Amino acid sequence: MKRREVMMGAGALAMSAALSVRALAAAGQAEGFVSKRPPVAQRGFVSKAVEAEIKAVKAKIADPELAWLFENCYPNTLDTTVRLGTVDGKPDTFVITGDIDAMWLRDSSAQLQTYVHLTPRDADLRRVFQGAIQRQARCILIDSYANAFTPDPTAKSNLSAVNDRTDMKPGVAERKWEIDSLAYTMRLAHSYWTATRDKTPFDALWAQGAARAVATFREQQRKDGPGPYHFQRVDPSPTETLMFGGFGAPTRKVGLIHSGFRPSDDACVFPFLIPSNLFAVSALRMLAQVHNEARGDTAAAQDALALAAEVQAALDAHGKMPDGKGGQVWAFEVDGYGNAIFMDDANVPSLSGLPLLGAADKRDPLYVRTAALAWSERNPYFFKGKFGEGIGGPHIGMDMIWPMSLITRALIHDDDATVAQCLKWLKASHGGTGFMHESFHKDDPANFTRSWFAWANGLFGDLILDIARRKPALLAQKL
Repeated sequence: MKRREVMMGAGALAMSAALSVRALAAAGQAEGFVSKRPPVAQRGFVSKAVEAEIKAVKAKIADPELAWLFENCYPNTLDTTVRLGTVDGKPDTFVITGDIDAMWLRDSSAQLQTYVHLTPRDADLRRVFQGAIQRQARCILIDSYANAFTPDPTAKSNLSAVNDRTDMKPGVAERKWEIDSLAYTMRLAHSYWTATRDKTPFDALWAQGAARAVATFREQQRKDGPGPYHFQRVDPSPTETLMFGGFGAPTRKVGLIHSGFRPSDDACVFPFLIPSNLFAVSALRMLAQVHNEARGDTAAAQDALALAAEVQAALDAHGKMPDGKGGQVWAFEVDGYGNAIFMDDANVPSLSGLPLLGAADKRDPLYVRTAALAWSERNPYFFKGKFGEGIGGPHIGMDMIWPMSLITRALIHDDDATVAQCLKWLKASHGGTGFMHESFHKDDPANFTRSWFAWANGLFGDLILDIARRKPALLAQKL
């Protein structure tokens, strides 16, 4: 066949596929897949760039239920969780998690990350990011050990955390010290800077917050004593509190950063949480780039890079463990004395999700071995059932798969069959709601937690965008 005939044949196939996608999308409306988005007038923020992307990507999705899920989930953060205002004449953006009326540093960063690639073409969306970066800096300056904050920086916590035995300050909703809380703010700042080269949010206030974040990491190396952070909660679950007066289990001080809690908000067993330390290294390097390029602050950049190098060396020396097959993997938690735990938790940073954060190369043999072990029965929180297999965690309990683990796996894998299988499980997981959830039971998707969880919704949107770029043929077929 001649080259021109090949091109004509391919064009005919492409046209046929496009017609089929449109026909299936129309059929989706007939099948009852009606949008679950709030009316336009009730949406927190409307971005023209996001709306255009929804329309363009949805037209490429042949499966009507998958297209419906994408349209519901992708804009969920902007539709329902963003509250805009001004502080001292500058943009201010408060982002709730969904069904919890508080702003988590981690969740808000991850929720907005979904849209950062569109900021160059949408000035109003840039103001949302400017306001969020500024709000996060103000939150860190209130308390760099807190993970969640109230809308009013002078208010007491609106959660039961108000009764926790720790140094609760006005503006703090919960005070669980988690390395990833600060690392996520560094990543968001870097993502916004590299996408836009907009210096607006990177003022003196932001620099103060960034400096406090780096100083907090150093304090939690605990080289000169236990440090200022302690936390106890009166709760029957051991995952909600820290031992030994709220300072956590003993460690040998090796240069790793202590974390009281995991990204799931569950207490660490051993305080050196390896996925979060790996994330801290990559985030500090990202922060250094912003300091250098947006502010010309070489001293702050070098300070961040020096700490990153120190923690990386400690990880190389103390963060690994035998895989039981003659090799090594990253541990989940260690204590510096040679003791280690292997497991994985669906919340990112997880061992499985390290490449998503620039904390590992997905082709690195050490990561490949680690991720394979995490997606196996060696991980006590890996579950298999009638409606899927995936990773959960102690936060919800046994047999509850987190869609986040399925999304993470699909984002990282190059194999078409693996990605397609994850899409099928995700499509089956929503329990008739049209949204992603925190978790679902491996044998019953109608048994789920958190009907309004914006981070998981946004991450699902990321996955569909990623597949549209990497594997468009998967979207052009009905699952």
